[in-house]
Amino acid sequence: MNLTFCVVRTTERLDRFLADQLALSRTQAGRLIADKRVTARGKTLRASAVLEPGTEVTVDIPDERPPRTYAPSHAVLNFVYEDEHLAVLDKPAGLVVHPGPGHWDDTLVNVLTERGTALAAEGGEGRPGIVHRLDRDTSGLLVVAKSDLAHRRLAGAIERRQVKRVYAALVWGHLRKNSVDIEAPIARNPKDRKRMTVAQGGRHAVTHAALVARFAHADLLRVQLGTGRTHQIRVHLAHIGCPIVGDREYTFGGSRRVTPSARLEAERLEALAPRQLLHAAALSFAHPVTGVPVSLTSEWPEDLRPALAEAAADPNLLAQLKPLQYLGFFASDE
Repeated sequence: MNLTFCVVRTTERLDRFLADQLALSRTQAGRLIADKRVTARGKTLRASAVLEPGTEVTVDIPDERPPRTYAPSHAVLNFVYEDEHLAVLDKPAGLVVHPGPGHWDDTLVNVLTERGTALAAEGGEGRPGIVHRLDRDTSGLLVVAKSDLAHRRLAGAIERRQVKRVYAALVWGHLRKNSVDIEAPIARNPKDRKRMTVAQGGRHAVTHAALVARFAHADLLRVQLGTGRTHQIRVHLAHIGCPIVGDREYTFGGSRRVTPSARLEAERLEALAPRQLLHAAALSFAHPVTGVPVSLTSEWPEDLRPALAEAAADPNLLAQLKPLQYLGFFASDE
C-alpha cells in the first residue's frame, strides 16, 4: 500500500519527517527507508535526505493496509464556520482526526465522508483536507480544507505562525510566573512510540502559557502554540512540572503530587476528570482565499465543567453557560 505525503514544513531530514507523519520511531522509519520503500520523484531516498517544501514523498507500507476509500461513519458535529473553501468544527472528545492503525473507519475523515463534505486531496492519502490535528481526547476548534488551494495556503500560514491556536488547560500545580515560554525539543519516547518526550535531538518546539485563574491545587492556563508537534502542549506542561489534570499519559502522579493534607480535595478533582482538561478554545487566521480575518471561539465543554468547578471551589461554574468567559479567559486575548 502506497501512502503519499506532501512536505509543507521548512527543510527537514527524511527520517524525522517520516517518523512524524506515520507515528513511528526514527528506527522504524529508518527501516522503511533502508528497505527502499520510500521514494520521491520515482527515486529511492536515504535517511539523511533533506526535504524541501512541496516535495511529495511516497511510502510503500508493507504491513497493515489502510483503505483506499473512506468508509462512511456517523457522528454529530458542530460546525462553527463553513464555506466552499474550508470548514471549522468544534471537535468532540473521543474522535480521532484521520484514519490510522486501529482507527481506519471511525475518524473525523470518515464522518466528513458520510456528510458529503468535499476534502482537499493535498492532505495526502489517509488525511484528505487535514491541515492540523487535535489529539483524540482533546476537544475544540479544528479547521479542514475543502480545496487544494485552501489547504496549501492554510498549511503555509501555519508554518509561518500566522494561524493563532489558543487552548484552555487546567493543570496541576502553579506556574512560577504569570506567563512562561516553554522551548524544549520533542521526540518520540524510545520505549513507547505512541508517547512523546522532551529529548535532545528532538524537533524544535515552542509553547506559550499564561495564567488565567489560580486555584488551590491547579491553574487555568491560556496556552498558545508556537509550533505544532505531536502532544506538544501535554508534554511541555508536564516538562515544567504542571501536567494537565486528567491526562492519563503525562500526568506523572496526578493527585498524588499534592501535599497529603490536601490529598482528598485533589482526589475529588481527579475523579471528576473524564479525560485531559485541554480544549482548543480560540482559532484565528486570514481566510486563505478571500483574506478576510476569521476569528472563532469555543467555550469550555460540558463534560469538563464539574472538574473545573471543583478546582475553582465555585459551584456557580456549573450553572455558567460560558465558564471561560466568566473566568476572563477570552478577555486575556491580545
